[in-house]
Amino acid sequence: MTLLAALLGAGSAAAQDQAACGGTPGAPAWARNAAYRGTLGGHPIALQLQLTPGRFESRYFYERRSLDITLEEFRSGEQLILQETVRRERGGDSVVTGCFTLMPTDSGLKGTWQAPGGRAQPVTLAAFDPLKTPLKAPDSPGLQRLRREDPLAFLKFNRAWVRTPTSVREPLSGLSYPRVANASGPLNAALQDRLLENAVSALDCRSLLPQDVQADPAAGYELRAALTLQKTRLVSLREDVYYECGGAHPDSFTLGLLLDRRTGASVPVTALWPKLNAARQKTLYLKAVSGGLEPDCREVLTERASRFTAYLSAAGLHLTPTDLPHVVAACADTAVLPYATLRAEANAASPYFADLYAR
Repeated sequence: MTLLAALLGAGSAAAQDQAACGGTPGAPAWARNAAYRGTLGGHPIALQLQLTPGRFESRYFYERRSLDITLEEFRSGEQLILQETVRRERGGDSVVTGCFTLMPTDSGLKGTWQAPGGRAQPVTLAAFDPLKTPLKAPDSPGLQRLRREDPLAFLKFNRAWVRTPTSVREPLSGLSYPRVANASGPLNAALQDRLLENAVSALDCRSLLPQDVQADPAAGYELRAALTLQKTRLVSLREDVYYECGGAHPDSFTLGLLLDRRTGASVPVTALWPKLNAARQKTLYLKAVSGGLEPDCREVLTERASRFTAYLSAAGLHLTPTDLPHVVAACADTAVLPYATLRAEANAASPYFADLYAR
């Protein structure tokens, strides 16, 4: 499920006007989950039928913009009716902006699209098989997962990315991610997949914004990613994401990453310090931050913080709470645990030990 579908869910305002395009809720018997490419009134589009009762997961986009528009399925006899809704402005309700009326053909779908009060535009769609589409971006597990599970997202991001010696930029979202010098192929793939996941979320977020905000480059989704440690066997990064997707308030989160430089695989903190489970992390975190805490934050962290994200730097292990409610998120300071204070708990047999401690 996309971020767009997850945030809309079954409570979308689109359900308030089910009769706008006519028909009965649900799809005709011939309709199947499938992806299509073609034209709407001469404009290239891509459309995904994702028939999940009670949810709004079908969607389409104009290929010149690549922002998803949600669709709700109806039927009239053998006709498939897809009702699209958007929000025109911040604070406004979703409104019906177009109706697809489609029938199957030997190669895909054919019919019309009509805006309320407008003239019907011809629609011709051919089935799109992402598994037969050549890769334009470097191969990676994340890109292959999109290819199998989310054809529209695969179509958007399967393109050449902009590479410099220090970073990679995904051109559609505009997001960038650090590169690691002399990285292995698997590590490069893991870093690409982190950028890919953020790029998918960024476009989903922008699709949720009202039309009067979508053109604002400062709105939507911002990623700041930095390399915090590079060693012989270990690489660590920190991601900070700030997003405002048209909800009640902006939000943010921090994600730490520890990766094996050779395999690109995630390295759990307990591979370095076996006793450093969530409970132990909380004990050490509270001890590290207690001196500078306001009483209210001390109470919140003591009662609510139970999960942490971790990354490494030259200064030590950094821990940041990840499960605080939005109203007290400002209490989620990052604590630094120096390597020396953790040495007695370190796994000397770990292949990563020498990256952090001298023998």
